[in-house]
Amino acid sequence: MQNSYNEPVYLISAVAEILNIHPQTLRQYEREGLIKPSRTNGRIRLYSQLDIENIKIVLALTRDVGVNLAGVDIILQLKEEIKSLKEELQFYKKKLKDANKFGVVPSSKALVIKKSLYDIVIFEE
Repeated sequence: MQNSYNEPVYLISAVAEILNIHPQTLRQYEREGLIKPSRTNGRIRLYSQLDIENIKIVLALTRDVGVNLAGVDIILQLKEEIKSLKEELQFYKKKLKDANKFGVVPSSKALVIKKSLYDIVIFEE
């Protein structure tokens, strides 16, 4: 099911019609780096359902909230950073749980990891 969601199947004209926008808008979003449709060997753009959902986010930010495209780019980058940090946090929580489970960190409920100038401290709930 996840593969079909990511499968590039829609032509630019179909996506433009689905979202009620001009195809040039989609080309502009691609030039700005806000979307990255797949390409066939003949360089035809193909969009997946996930691409369409991402375009809907861009449209909502520009139309409903009034954010310009530079602002949308920053928001999307921050969204990806948050996703990455959440995944990293889950990794370290699992590491702490495993450490406590195997007695590596006896009676401790925290795991401290030195990554750079900052320490990451994760407390088990």
